Amino acid sequence: MLQHFSHKKMFEDTDLPGWTISFYYQNKQYKGDYHKDGTINWTNGTPPDEEKVLLMVHDLMTFHVYE
Repeated sequence: MLQHFSHKKMFEDTDLPGWTISFYYQNKQYKGDYHKDGTINWTNGTPPDEEKVLLMVHDLMTFHVYE
């Protein structure tokens, strides 16, 4: 489970898609850049079980950003 998930726009005051994300997974913080096509560029290491984490992040982004 992801904890303390947060996101913010990469490009303030524009409609350009792209967000910076941050969350804790297994007691370690992970950060990345979430792009409009759903890809994530991790900025401080790739989380274990990356595929599982990607699904959780996509669900959260769908709920918070796209709905």
